[in-house]
Amino acid sequence: MSINSNESREEERFDIYDKSGAHIGTAARSDVHAQGYWHRSFHCWLIRREGSRKLVLFQLRHGNKDTFPLHFDITAAGHLTAGETVQQAVREVEEELGIPAAYESLIPLGEIRLEARGMARGRPFIDREISDVFGLVYDDPIESLKLQADEVIGVYEAELDSMIALFEDHLETVTAQGFEVHEDGRRVYGERLVKAAEFVPRPFTCYADVFRSLRAHA
Repeated sequence: MSINSNESREEERFDIYDKSGAHIGTAARSDVHAQGYWHRSFHCWLIRREGSRKLVLFQLRHGNKDTFPLHFDITAAGHLTAGETVQQAVREVEEELGIPAAYESLIPLGEIRLEARGMARGRPFIDREISDVFGLVYDDPIESLKLQADEVIGVYEAELDSMIALFEDHLETVTAQGFEVHEDGRRVYGERLVKAAEFVPRPFTCYADVFRSLRAHA
């Protein structure tokens, strides 16, 4: 089955699935989110080690994003296009962060299914994603990252244990260090107090469970 978009024949297309996860065809990106078709995505959380410390990195989404602009989010993530495999989707790490990463270097953290509803540019959307979640140990300093200008405007890192406590409602804020890129290309480094509510809306248990898996495997 192939579902055509009325808006643009050049629009990116995704494979779509039924509730059981069976492939049922392809659809244009706008139709996928307008109709609420299940589709697949790739999530990769970067973690750095400093001695016994484990730091998890998270991105600050660009202000021009259709959904959840200027929210904190997964370090690197993206939809799988029609016909793309999760092994190929590792491209997202290099595209968004400038890190060439091999699929074999990723730490599998499982699969999650989430549904969300909201508004994007004045239109309602339904996002139903089946996401393959991974971790990646990054040995270089955060300063070495090269951000995709139209997608990511900042990256921060914080203690993994503190982030678990944040999403389990034991802390109200966590201190994170990182940088943001201004419109003129300047990087501004500093600290921010981050709150759980500043992240892309997902169940807090989803974040906490992923971070616990990261701590156990990384």
